[in-house]
Amino acid sequence: MRRLLTDVRPLRASSAYRRLWIGQAISGFGQQMSVVAVAWEVWALTQSSFSVGLVGLSGLLPLVLGGLYGGALVDAFDRRTVAIASAVGLWVSSIGLVVHSALGWDSVGVLYGIVAVQALFFAVNNPARSAMLPQLLPAHLLPAANALGMAATNLSFTVGPLLGGALIAWRGVEAAYVTDVVLYLAALYSVLRLPALPPATKMPVPGVRSVVDGLRFLRTAPNIAMSFVVDLCAMVFAQPRALFPALAATVYAGSATGDAGASSLGLLQASPAIGSLIAFVLSGWVSRVHRHGIAITVAVVAYGASVSAAGFAAVGVPGLLWLGLSCFALSGAADMISAAYRSTILQTAAPDEMRGRMQGLFIVVVAGGPRLGDFLIGSLASVVGEEWAMVVGGGLCITGVLLAVTLNRRFLAYDGRHPAP
Repeated sequence: MRRLLTDVRPLRASSAYRRLWIGQAISGFGQQMSVVAVAWEVWALTQSSFSVGLVGLSGLLPLVLGGLYGGALVDAFDRRTVAIASAVGLWVSSIGLVVHSALGWDSVGVLYGIVAVQALFFAVNNPARSAMLPQLLPAHLLPAANALGMAATNLSFTVGPLLGGALIAWRGVEAAYVTDVVLYLAALYSVLRLPALPPATKMPVPGVRSVVDGLRFLRTAPNIAMSFVVDLCAMVFAQPRALFPALAATVYAGSATGDAGASSLGLLQASPAIGSLIAFVLSGWVSRVHRHGIAITVAVVAYGASVSAAGFAAVGVPGLLWLGLSCFALSGAADMISAAYRSTILQTAAPDEMRGRMQGLFIVVVAGGPRLGDFLIGSLASVVGEEWAMVVGGGLCITGVLLAVTLNRRFLAYDGRHPAP
């Protein structure tokens, strides 16, 4: 049983990592409350899944630019400094949501703009935090550390939406935004307490050439590139979160008006993270699996199948909330396993002088993919309905990942004991 349960050795091995992990978990609660609040506010103002999908699209370009250039910054400057500066930017943009709500602007355009600014700073902050881990922990603890990181994220994805939905129903979206501002102070504290973390190889002040060099390196790193491709298959084709407000207000609540559906929305938003947490609790085996390419492929196929199953459930037995939640929970469990191995490949196979730029590309994929997916599935839902959009999206995910690994079978042979880009 001890070998099956969660490996918590990284939390004991490094006090700096422990503070970083705790700060990420606490601040994530507020961030997810804001995610629910923004989606619900846009839905309330527009009654349109397409408009909710545009929330993700509005942050896509800033995320791509921030990820590409932010990764170069991480390779050139002290990673602690980059993390602090970007964390302050995220905190200030959260304050912007409070101001927007307090002034009663009710402007979808302003919400899109604030989300875009948040995406820019997030795309710099996340690569800095991820690139720190090999400097804080030994390599053999990185799979467990990545599982712990996913657990912190998904704990916030679970508790945040549930509390956010309840808080919105009780006090409105402004209360959720204020809570985000307060809780994000934990993330600021955790990075302020870090030691100096300069890159092992000093790089010049980044410019366009630095970004291009990172992209060129990716062409010589087929395993890293494939880890990006298979994740894009899941996040672009089968990301259902833009549909949650409509599902909560119609399929699972029977009413598209008022805040009564906010509680159902919180449950829907939380369900993938609940599944991820269950998988995390039973993740003691992840460090013992060495064929990471096979593990990722199986997990992404399972993710697509779960999203399709949620769509079929909504078509066949509409209103049966627990069945939809179960399907989304299974998708979250599969995503957690995939993410733990994809992060480990990136951290061990990429050389230190490229680690920041690869982490920047990674955040473009893992955060930009879902934003593009929000737009795609929101657009598809406007044509075929939310239920069938999930069915089609899950099928496209499975088809895409099987085609990708068929064209590059070397990825299936990847062995974590001998990491190769």
